[in-house]
Amino acid sequence: MTGPAPGPGAAVPAAGPAPAVRRARTAVYAAFTLNGFAFSTWISRIPTVREDLGLSNSQLSFLLLALSVGSVLTMPLAGLVVMRLGRVRTVTAGVLAVATGLLTVAVGVDVVGSAALVAAGLFVQGAGTAAWDVAMNVEGAAVERRLGRSIMSRFHAGFSFGTVAAAGLGVLLLRLGVPTWAHLGTLALAVLAATLVAVRGFLAAPPAPEPGQEEPRGLALRDAWREPRTLLLGVMVLCMAFVEGTANDWLALGLVDGYGASHDTGVAGFAVFVVFMTVGRLLGPVLLGVMSRVAALRACAALAVVGVVVVVTAPSLPVALLGAAAWGVGAALGFPLGMSAAADDEAGAAARVSVVSSVGYAAFLAGPPLLGFLADHVDVLTALLAAAAASAVALALSSTARPPAGAVTVGSAPPTRVP
Repeated sequence: MTGPAPGPGAAVPAAGPAPAVRRARTAVYAAFTLNGFAFSTWISRIPTVREDLGLSNSQLSFLLLALSVGSVLTMPLAGLVVMRLGRVRTVTAGVLAVATGLLTVAVGVDVVGSAALVAAGLFVQGAGTAAWDVAMNVEGAAVERRLGRSIMSRFHAGFSFGTVAAAGLGVLLLRLGVPTWAHLGTLALAVLAATLVAVRGFLAAPPAPEPGQEEPRGLALRDAWREPRTLLLGVMVLCMAFVEGTANDWLALGLVDGYGASHDTGVAGFAVFVVFMTVGRLLGPVLLGVMSRVAALRACAALAVVGVVVVVTAPSLPVALLGAAAWGVGAALGFPLGMSAAADDEAGAAARVSVVSSVGYAAFLAGPPLLGFLADHVDVLTALLAAAAASAVALALSSTARPPAGAVTVGSAPPTRVP
């Protein structure tokens, strides 16, 4: 006699996810981790590059802008590229560009001593990161759906693990006096090789339609740009990306300039931020088990406001580091939950993730020059308060992440299981 069927999202007593889904889950974790590692490898060298090239804060901000421009210009097209080339080939093209960009930066800093060449390398790295980012988020949403559980924040925790590992390695290499060219060049090649292996585990592409059969079509990219919810999600993600990006680009410098910390201590402060952001992302699924997506976003945005204010106003460096920890936890869920919300409907996931990412990445375009301008008129530490303002706006927009009526969301269908 058979008992009643489990309801939507209920636990299914089975052996677990199908082998292909397990492989894909591991591959997505690897893709996120390696993406974060490549990004933070550059971040860990920012104070050194500023010094080696003799840049002012404003000049550094425009150098950082090159990476953002590469990302922002590529991001609107990334969804179309994913739909045309598939997720595996898009990530492959992205990591090739990232590795090329890092190698160019290494040559620009230590061999040529040219800020223009460094900017060119950062532009290429930014373009590759954008394509890689959209493709791995779409793949992550597909895996999340087949598992029947909301684990996107843990995929993004993989990104954070990568940034922690690269930041920690950066501190060690700085103390050992390893030159920029050796640091960036070696790790660029390592990331390239590892990512090419990882993408082999992605989910198989859907079979081609039979002759005479019409190919299924998802949401057109131009239509996604006309959806109010999608655009508002993009603005919310933009604000949280600004909160995260401000720490990535300026927290280490803020601690160096504002508290007289050494370069490696400043990078260690950035590592504190990343460690606690990683913890927040690991605990994301637990938090979503006791509160809604919207409530979780509101709690994180409010905590980020508090953390930034503590970093800026702390009476000592140890207290500022506590603020960096709170800032990290507060920044943890904005981007991953924004991506999950954009992918609530799988048929339009690639288009909507591309739009939300495009709007969100504008933070990386506007952030460096804005913070550089503020830093030159006040100081780097005080300029960080702009991140608190952005987090307050994200708090006000959090309700846009509520799933739309009728969407087939994670947990609404049985996960893929072994028969």
